[in-house]
Amino acid sequence: METRCKMNSCDRKPSAPPSLAEWRAGAVGRLASIRSGPKLMSLLAQEPGIRERVAAHGAEWFPGERLSQHTSLGVGGPADIIRVHDAARLPELVAYLYGFGVPWRVLGGGSNLLVADAGLPDVLLQLARGEAMAFAGNRVVAPAAANLGTAVLECAKRNLGGMEGLIGVPGTVGGALRMNAGAYGIEMGDVVRAVTLCRGATRLIESVRMENAPFEYRHTSFSSQDVLISATLELPDCPYAVILERIKQCNRKRRASQPMWEKSAGCIFKNPPGRSTGKMIDELGLKGTRVGGAVVSERHANFIVNRYHATAADVLRLMDFIRERVLKSYGLELEEEVIVWKE
Repeated sequence: METRCKMNSCDRKPSAPPSLAEWRAGAVGRLASIRSGPKLMSLLAQEPGIRERVAAHGAEWFPGERLSQHTSLGVGGPADIIRVHDAARLPELVAYLYGFGVPWRVLGGGSNLLVADAGLPDVLLQLARGEAMAFAGNRVVAPAAANLGTAVLECAKRNLGGMEGLIGVPGTVGGALRMNAGAYGIEMGDVVRAVTLCRGATRLIESVRMENAPFEYRHTSFSSQDVLISATLELPDCPYAVILERIKQCNRKRRASQPMWEKSAGCIFKNPPGRSTGKMIDELGLKGTRVGGAVVSERHANFIVNRYHATAADVLRLMDFIRERVLKSYGLELEEEVIVWKE
């Protein structure tokens, strides 16, 4: 085993961290030493007393968690999760991971995520839920770990609207923020004014005004090494009864057009400019197409559902098939909206 810094070495001034690509390149070269049969473990999994060390940084250690239990699609192999209970201590926790050369990623609610069957050698950082939202006039501070639908309803109860279309979007506030989630003419970027985050590159907590971090279609400028902590929203006044009626309308549309009762990761592909991916897939007659346990939804063609105990490999093969058919028929290269994590 290579020599690594001890826990107290992280008290010294940290050196410049490597890039995420450099971390993962190094991790791939060491996978032979961290495999356990067909499973992958993070480098930290071998460290004695790791549970206590992680707890000393305000977090909790969950080794070998099957990500099929942490994603709405219900697929994915094992990974080690560190659940962060004190976001203010994220800089020291990130410094600790850097000190060991451990690659890491941020896990939110897992609602837009496809994870490889073999699992991941990366440690996954996940913010614990439970922190309350804060309200001051038309301004709201929503924790990144908060459920998005719950956040919409809590704002509605205080006669604050503007987020009704997001009520049925699964996942967390942070996940919706990172991908600029949108539905029924509303995008997360429409209401966000500032974001508090921990920069993985600098290990500092910052507050970023959104004019300095512009939103794009299903994309924001935040790095994958940025851990989003909270979002400051600015919402218009609106009577609760009006908001509630809009929410009901959105829910009726969603139930009529999406496979609400099946496991999925939402829309699999982004819409090309001026085109509807779901419509193109439908026109090709691909609804109901099956690969293994994965099926193109009959209700919405841009959804792949886990109907028959699908694997990640099933979903990926079905995605490739759809992509090839659309390219051949329409000359368009589909871009994934779902986030794919592979070894």
